Amino acid sequence: MKYLSPRWLPGGHLQTIYPAVFINKPVTALRRERWTTPDDDFVDVDFLDGEPGKPFVVMFHGLEGSSDSHYARAMMAALRDRGWSGAIPHFRGCSGELNQAPRFYHSGDAQEIGWIIDRLYQQYRQQHANGKFYAAGVSLGGNALLRWLGESQHHADIVSAACAVSAPLDLAQGGASLSSGFNMVYTRMFLKTLKPKCLQKLDQFPGLFNKDAMLNARDLYEFDNVVTAPLHGYLDTDDYWHRASAKHILNDITVPTLVLNARNDPFLPAQHLPTRAAQCVTLEYPAHGGHVGFAAGNVPGHLNWLPQKILHFFEANS
Repeated sequence: MKYLSPRWLPGGHLQTIYPAVFINKPVTALRRERWTTPDDDFVDVDFLDGEPGKPFVVMFHGLEGSSDSHYARAMMAALRDRGWSGAIPHFRGCSGELNQAPRFYHSGDAQEIGWIIDRLYQQYRQQHANGKFYAAGVSLGGNALLRWLGESQHHADIVSAACAVSAPLDLAQGGASLSSGFNMVYTRMFLKTLKPKCLQKLDQFPGLFNKDAMLNARDLYEFDNVVTAPLHGYLDTDDYWHRASAKHILNDITVPTLVLNARNDPFLPAQHLPTRAAQCVTLEYPAHGGHVGFAAGNVPGHLNWLPQKILHFFEANS
């Protein structure tokens, strides 16, 4: 399934913004569970309950995303139409309610991904002994999923196949790209939701980080240096971006995995996309698509191509 961008939607920025903002998102009823984490925090997981014996897909959302994100809605609609089951776990603080622990979430959150997948897998296996279990991740969620796949190696074989879409495989180069020019539009959008959460976090834990430095952060480098890196055990932004980048572990993955990144993705310049990975990893870099865009069809377009691409890969490689 080769991606061909619509002629009426040119360029990486339009291909990123239009699908996220203007295309109608499918409506699918989801069921929510709240789970207690190993450190006595909580995460909320939204479920689509499909037909007995049919496959299950877990999708991890991107930075400040949720089950309401356009790609999540499109995936759940595609699963519903097939009778499959699915889940969208929310990273901490992304389900509409601030989490209770000092930490948030981050691009290298392999441990968090791991315990969520393990629990989902055990729940699914209790009811569907022989069904296929798949994992997908988008943007930040895709990078974190790849980190778990590579770090876990054969333990990750509980997943029949995996896919990462628009993952920031090289966080340093992606961060640099988001720190200048028109890309600052995306940075400001992220900071607009991250900073209020941080103020709430300081109400929970006074002195957790420097309030003024957080509020004065102009880009993700400065924000991660004050908040994300120290809260999650990294020395600083440079240490975090280096150690959390998925590009370092692509050769360690043992599960059939699709890595899908558009070459015109504004979040990661094409020249920094990795060219080598384990034999079971498919690196697919279409010329167009933007960042988690991949709109298709005539005006006003639809979101069907991406979930169908992912599900086709799962069926063909498991």
